[in-house]
Amino acid sequence: MPTFQNNPLKSNSAHVLLRKHPALFGIPFVLIIVGASFGMQSFVQTRYDLQDQKIQNVTKEQELGLAKNRRKVDIREEYYRLSAAQDDVWENKRIPRPAGLPEWGVPPTEPPPKPSST
Repeated sequence: MPTFQNNPLKSNSAHVLLRKHPALFGIPFVLIIVGASFGMQSFVQTRYDLQDQKIQNVTKEQELGLAKNRRKVDIREEYYRLSAAQDDVWENKRIPRPAGLPEWGVPPTEPPPKPSST
């Protein structure tokens, strides 16, 4: 006689049925998941429709407010206005060169040292 028995003392009929036919658990589970996704589709669509209406309403109100005080834009006028503003902001100053360096500089004689990885 073996040390342990193959059959448990209290075997439930549901356990026996699921062991013989595992699809009895899997098929209803998959059907619930697929059905819930189709059921949630209407709720999600309603949510996105409401968000879209809010965005369109705000855009129309902003458009009405901007149309009142609009001035004509001439690209040449804007160019001259911006270029004049840039000329007023800065002043060109020459930086003194180090002693012994020619006006146009000297090319480096050797490459700069590479940084060590340690």
